[in-house]
Amino acid sequence: MGGMGPAPKPEGRKARRNKDAIPQTVLRWERAEAPELPDFRIERDEQLVEFVWPERTREWWQMWIDSPQAEHFGSSDWQYLLDTALIHARLWRGDLSAAGELRLRVAAFGATPADRARLRMVFAEADGADQGRGSSGVPSARELYGNLRPIRGGKTDEGTSP
Repeated sequence: MGGMGPAPKPEGRKARRNKDAIPQTVLRWERAEAPELPDFRIERDEQLVEFVWPERTREWWQMWIDSPQAEHFGSSDWQYLLDTALIHARLWRGDLSAAGELRLRVAAFGATPADRARLRMVFAEADGADQGRGSSGVPSARELYGNLRPIRGGKTDEGTSP
């Protein structure tokens, strides 16, 4: 709505310009397909042993493949996530010291609602499904009261309005 508040200052007279000190690098985007969890051997007691992925890690890997974030993963993202799968496997084999590193790594991909909020990720279909309402489905205050306007010249009691 025009006319509310002072006019903005001309560009040359603004006190803060908030320009980036370092210019941004724009990269060409190439979507990558998720790799399979690889079969490999590890050395244990001077012997090569077939590594078996925990079933929980296989489910976790499929969850990332199916996630909405996956359509934005490039090849380096999938490689980092593959390394993270090894940490996930360590955790599910009982190595609780892996939990902290796992949490840090999955946070970079938006694993939890708090991570997604920090990364400024939103689910587009959620806005359409609830017609702009919050997660409770209750209309916002703006929807309910947006058309209300103050009444000019109303009765006041000692300088305060009711």
